[in-house]
Amino acid sequence: MLNRRHMLQTVLGTGAAWGASSLLPAWAKSSSNGNLGVPSLSGTRFDLEIGQFPVRLNGKVGMATGINGTLPGPLLRLREGDDVTMNVTNRLAEDTSIHWHGLLVPFHMDGVPGVSFPGIKPGETFKYQFKVPQNGTYWYHSHSGLQEQLGHYGPIVIDPAGTDPVAYDREYVLVLSDWSFTHPHRIFDKLKKNAESLNFNRPTLSNPTGLGGMWGQMRMSPRDLADVTGETYTYLINGHSTADNFNMVFQPGERVRLRIINASAMTLFNVRLPGLPMTVVQADGLNVQPVETDEFQMGVAETYDVIIAPTEARAYAFVAESIDRSGQAVATLGPRAGMRADAPALRAVPMLTMRDMGMAHGDMAGMSGMEGMDHSPGTSMDTDMSDHAMKGHDMGTMSMQPDPNGAAVQPVKIEADIERGPGVAKVSGMTMSRLGEPGLGLDDVPHRTLTYNQLRALDMNEDHRPPGREIVIHLTSNMERYMWSFDGVKFSEVTESIKFYEGERVRLTLVNDTMMPHPIHLHGMFFDLVNGGGHHMPRKHTVTVKPADRVSVDITAEHVGDWAFHCHLLYHMHAGMMQVVSVIPPADDTTPAEKMPAGQMNMPMDHHGMNHGEGKS
Repeated sequence: MLNRRHMLQTVLGTGAAWGASSLLPAWAKSSSNGNLGVPSLSGTRFDLEIGQFPVRLNGKVGMATGINGTLPGPLLRLREGDDVTMNVTNRLAEDTSIHWHGLLVPFHMDGVPGVSFPGIKPGETFKYQFKVPQNGTYWYHSHSGLQEQLGHYGPIVIDPAGTDPVAYDREYVLVLSDWSFTHPHRIFDKLKKNAESLNFNRPTLSNPTGLGGMWGQMRMSPRDLADVTGETYTYLINGHSTADNFNMVFQPGERVRLRIINASAMTLFNVRLPGLPMTVVQADGLNVQPVETDEFQMGVAETYDVIIAPTEARAYAFVAESIDRSGQAVATLGPRAGMRADAPALRAVPMLTMRDMGMAHGDMAGMSGMEGMDHSPGTSMDTDMSDHAMKGHDMGTMSMQPDPNGAAVQPVKIEADIERGPGVAKVSGMTMSRLGEPGLGLDDVPHRTLTYNQLRALDMNEDHRPPGREIVIHLTSNMERYMWSFDGVKFSEVTESIKFYEGERVRLTLVNDTMMPHPIHLHGMFFDLVNGGGHHMPRKHTVTVKPADRVSVDITAEHVGDWAFHCHLLYHMHAGMMQVVSVIPPADDTTPAEKMPAGQMNMPMDHHGMNHGEGKS
């Protein structure tokens, strides 16, 4: 491993001291070797130091908190089946941690202070030790305070013990992130005082009787897609802004593997290479049946591996555009080093719709000015839902749930299990599965877009049992107070964890009662996304739940321990959108799924696992 001073001397070609590094962009402070712009460390023993160091981006100097003096941290190259040791030393003046995102490690090695271990005190070294049970593309980051926003993250690539089913000639690791020269605690304070203070995409809604008047009455904006926008953020690829022009080289005819990691704090990205199709071969580190597409939206903490096969000897732009179109990071893929592709213009800001509001007929009837609303497709509800609601049929809390065995989508009546309150300013009257839709703002682009419904696991799911019970959790908020929570209760006020029983098969259903998409991450286990894939449901560790969306995942609870469960939008988690899932041994040798009478199978449960209508323990 190169130490920081040696790397600086190598890059500068001089004996420059550490202080001279402030003259360099973040990516130039590390080795020029490799495909990331930062060192690639491999083997079974790793020494990682967490500290502060200066970075320079777009002509400005800031201070980063990160690993081994680089932004992002070094690429850790592991091998499936190896026993590894990570010696993590804290050089900060505050506690820190590293969470191995997506890795199936023992819970006391998961790296979440207050949940799985006490954290790493200043000056201390913590030894993480675990066997690497999987392969694929993952990443690591701090789970302490808001350090992740300051640069405390890095990529992981785990090579398979056997043959890789994905054939490629060359690979690049692409770490997407959002950087701010404003300290994250100041950003959070601004959001707490006024949740819209950092959203500069809000339109002027002056029409008192049309769509604008309705949004105004609700004190909501149809452009409320991101809490923090490009006015505050500089978007990065491997520590490079668009001006820094991260460069990738290819030879025409090669199959190039791009390992793409969304390591941002708050930004969902739309990823595309204009003029060059992508074949998705892996999602969240696990192989999927190849799907060719032209663009996809990445939730925070998701990873996608794609294969591209450029045949023309020209420069292509790799574009990571923020979901609200307020900014982007652009890199260059070309046949020669140093080329610069033309960055495309930012596209029009998308608008939220009635569908995103999750409004049933009863909700709409109470809104003045509804007579003048435009209910055409793409502007409001989809035609079928709009027609149903406008004819006076109150759908209540009807949801559309895909059958895991590929049967036709069936309506499922779910009784109300959440009420408005201080932490729940809005309850969606009508939710449905939106897995067949691309990300917000991508439904009208003139090319192919990826949807969750297109993903199929390459290998058959191991557990074919139907879930023995269903736990329903609502994603809730009060934007006026910048409160985010599960079931209206922020993490600091939670009194009991969510219980899974070792060996059981459980369905977790997430209902989004907010107006924003939330990438939801469950530590310590993968879940099977119920998307009509039969026994090839894609296995993921993070899923983005769209507004008014209802997403179900089936989980086999295998690893006993306490596991963090949270929204991966950093300020949402910090504000309370987090819980703990406790996997505990069953009381006897019979699992809950085996004990439960057939008539109770798949009934809605509250977050303590109790059937609705039977009361809570």
